[in-house]
Formats: sequence, structure tokens, C-alpha cells
Amino acid sequence: MNKCVERLYNGIIRENPTFVLMLGMCPTLAVTVSGMNGLGMGLTTTAVLVLSNAMISLLRKVIPDKVRIPAFIVVVASFVTIVQFLLEAYIPALNDALGLYIPLIVVNCIILGRAESYASKNGVILSIFDGLGMGLGFTIGLTAIGIVREIIGSGKLFGFGLLPASYEPATIFVLAPGAFFVLALLTALQNVFKAPSATNVPAGEGIACGGNCGNCSGTACAANHGILEAERAAKKAEALKKAKAAAEAKAKAAAEAKAAKEAAEGKEE
Repeated sequence: MNKCVERLYNGIIRENPTFVLMLGMCPTLAVTVSGMNGLGMGLTTTAVLVLSNAMISLLRKVIPDKVRIPAFIVVVASFVTIVQFLLEAYIPALNDALGLYIPLIVVNCIILGRAESYASKNGVILSIFDGLGMGLGFTIGLTAIGIVREIIGSGKLFGFGLLPASYEPATIFVLAPGAFFVLALLTALQNVFKAPSATNVPAGEGIACGGNCGNCSGTACAANHGILEAERAAKKAEALKKAKAAAEAKAKAAAEAKAAKEAAEGKEE
């Protein structure tokens, strides 16, 4: 598979930020009261992801390692400010709807995670496609949640009436608890259809952390796949080495015991 296409597939399907990695839950749960809000937030984050990945990749050999995180935040904050000014100028209604969550993109763990784990270690083109894939995956997740909440909670779709006037909206779905209900519902559907997610991957398969959320320390995620795979291989090699040493020691002990027994029998004779 072409590397650029693989980056897109990785972000949209295999490591979808919303449904597989379960990252960026704050905006996911807060702004998805409608499909349009979810789409707007997703596309805004995608723009920042692509631009920041490209810039960080360009500067990866210039930024000192000790100050890379503050440098990443400055780069991301610059692009967030530009995007926010554009929204204020051209789409003020969306800017008002998203409110505080636009500047909070600066500390979105998806953006900083991709900057640290991918853009700072790879070329510009691949970093752009990595940001685009992750951004589109995030957009799809937010839009899906927003659509479900909007239909059930108001009977509309992207602001247009969808269900008949006789339909009684379940207003709880456009309130805070509704976000948790819908996210749980969509995750349950993933589990039913065996789609990859953070809750249904057998240990050691599919995603780097193994999907064992009950024992997660918060330090491992699919972004660290290469490092974790290397650690697993090293542990496996170490275990094989210990098993081999134990077998050799056991064989040596058995040989010594046999020799001692033969020597004792020889003395008796």
C-alpha cells in the first residue's frame, strides 16, 4: 500500500482517534449537539493538524530536543489563532457555537500526540497525510455522534427537519448525558460487529497497547507501536534466553548427578 494512502487509512480506520484510540474526548462530548457542530469542529481540528504537522516536520531538525514540547505548542497555538480568526471573519455562527473549544485545540492530545510521535520523526509529505488521516477520522467520529444526537434529540439533520412533527424529541440527547449515551451506543455497535476499538482488541493484537484498558497506565498507545513492538520482541528474546539457560543448567545438574552416582557405584565395587 502506498505510504500516503496507508497514513489516511491509519487515521480514518485503524487508529481512528475517536472510536479506536478514544482521544480528544472533551470536544467529542461537548460540541457534538448537532451534526454541523461535529463537522465544523472536526474540520477545524483537521486544518490545524495538517498545518502543524507540516511545520513541525519542516523544523524537526532545528527544534532542540529538550524544548520540543513547548515548541510544538507554540506552533499549534499559532495555527489555532489563525483558524479562529478565519472562523470569526467568515463563519461567525460556527465560531460562536464552538466557543471555548476552538482555543482548546492547542492542547488537544491528538495534535500533540501526532506532532511528537510522527511529524517530528518523518518527512513533510507523510506528515501532512498523517495529519489529514487523523483529522478526517476525528471529523467522521464527531459528525457521527452529532448526527445521532441531533436526530434523536431534535428530530433534525444538519438543521433541517427529518422526522415528522408528531415525533417527540428525546431532549436528553442534546444535553451532556446524551453525549455519553451515544458514544457508548456507537462503541457497543463496534464491539458487536467486531470493528477495531479500544475496548475489543485482544491483548497483544491490533493496537500497540493491546486494548487492555483496565490495566492501562496512560503511557502506551497505538502511536508508540514501533517502540512497544521492540519491547515485546526484547522481552520474548530475554525469556527464551532465560529458558535456554535454565534448560542448560538443568542438564548440567543432571549430568553431574549422574557422574556422582557412577563414581559412588565405582567406589562401592
